[in-house]
Amino acid sequence: MISYNEFFRNFSNLRDEVNRVAVENRRDPADIQILPVTKTHPKDAIEYAERAGLLSVGENRVQEAAEKSAELPDSSVTWELIGHLQSNKAAQAVATFGRIQSVDSVKLARRLDRFAGEADLILPCLIQVNTGEDPRKFGFAAEGLEKEFEEMLTFENLSIDGFMTVAPLEGGNEVARKAFARLRELAESLRQRFGKELPELSMGMSGDMAEAIAEGATLIRVGSALFGSRT
Repeated sequence: MISYNEFFRNFSNLRDEVNRVAVENRRDPADIQILPVTKTHPKDAIEYAERAGLLSVGENRVQEAAEKSAELPDSSVTWELIGHLQSNKAAQAVATFGRIQSVDSVKLARRLDRFAGEADLILPCLIQVNTGEDPRKFGFAAEGLEKEFEEMLTFENLSIDGFMTVAPLEGGNEVARKAFARLRELAESLRQRFGKELPELSMGMSGDMAEAIAEGATLIRVGSALFGSRT
């Protein structure tokens, strides 16, 4: 694990780059949040993020996040699930995460709603959409999402904050930008259709964050650029 000074230098460089790209695209840098992705990194990564003022962290697996959370009982960070969630782990996810970014089916949304209700809480979430149509990625299809989205709006214990996507593995940054643009356009359409703010667009990582910011990302997910190579 790198030192805190190395992490903070990485963070400062990343923040400067986000600010530069935002200004180039006539956006307010304050509207773009950096989500440090701590998967496979030790609990030090969460402590580094919190010390630097980053109060949310992203994890891909429920069990890993639960174990780290137990090791950091005094931490005030919000845990966000950014990886695929199996329905049979929905209850544990509700107990572990402050927000689920990877709601990728009505079935999963229904189970999360049920367990959030049993826990007497409102669970923030994002709807994951496979706007790049990558068969290796999870997420709703963009076409026909309106009907499924309307059903999910009826779930009383879910608060839908917006949308998330992961760019296709192949095709480079041009393909990534098209996927991000499609998510932005979809979000705009659903905002108008249902009269909801849906402010969050979680898209972009280290290699394609410039394209994501240009297309309206409000949250970018960054791991190795902050913490170094994963073990």
